[in-house]
Amino acid sequence: MHLIIRTLLILLLLAFGTVVSAEPLSVYVTILPQKFFVQRLGGEHVRVSVLVGPGQSPETFEPLPRQMAVLSRAALFYRIGVPFEDAWMDTVQSANPRIALLDARRGLTLREMEPAGGHHHDNDHRHAHEQGDPHIWLDPANVRVMIGHLRDQLIALDPPHASAYRENHARFHQELLELEQEIRTLLSPLKGRRFMVFHPSWGYFADAFGLQQMPIESEGKEVGARTLKRLIEQARAEQIRVIFVQRQFSQSQASALAAATGARLVSLDPLAESYIENMRQVARAISEAYQ
Repeated sequence: MHLIIRTLLILLLLAFGTVVSAEPLSVYVTILPQKFFVQRLGGEHVRVSVLVGPGQSPETFEPLPRQMAVLSRAALFYRIGVPFEDAWMDTVQSANPRIALLDARRGLTLREMEPAGGHHHDNDHRHAHEQGDPHIWLDPANVRVMIGHLRDQLIALDPPHASAYRENHARFHQELLELEQEIRTLLSPLKGRRFMVFHPSWGYFADAFGLQQMPIESEGKEVGARTLKRLIEQARAEQIRVIFVQRQFSQSQASALAAATGARLVSLDPLAESYIENMRQVARAISEAYQ
């Protein structure tokens, strides 16, 4: 009888241990597209929390105390390279010395961000973005590099599920290759064309597919009257028919520009969570703008 009870206790302890070890890996990310990447690779083996929620801008974001509390218990912080992360790194690491840090920019060449209106007015622009354009995820080729490092990091933190991470990575990698080819085919007739955007989020996308973005503002600051006048002249000269805006920023200057040039405003969201479908929608919107 004692042997049976002891055996049952051991089995219960083993079962309890299995439940504990099977708890998903806690991963914290900065923006919603990263959540998509982590979930595609991690599946049921990860639990993802996001700092910058829908409609919020990484440019002006400040983490809440409760977010910092959750972050201090995470196994991995997957950063994207926006300025506020630097300010919080010491706090995160002092609260959780064992947290793993993965920088999504690892292995990538960063581009310079275009200034508002295409002209450098002063040194502020160069200083604020001396680390390069942070919108790295808007080129699928960059994402393919990013998910390779992410796969390796997940395997290092959770070796028992290594095969699942490798399989999910291979599947997602192939999907990104197909997405890239699909967008390239759609936009190839527009090679060299310029498109006007309010905030300069789309530089990596433009570089990848042979286009050029013309930003209205830089660093979340609206431009002065002289720059706005030059942008109106530029938009008229290049027959810009669409100005792309995003909901994280004010649209008043874009609206003024649209009214002065007869262009229409079209909303694109670089921070949408459903990455694959969002990239398709962006490519279609740009293609349709030139029909």
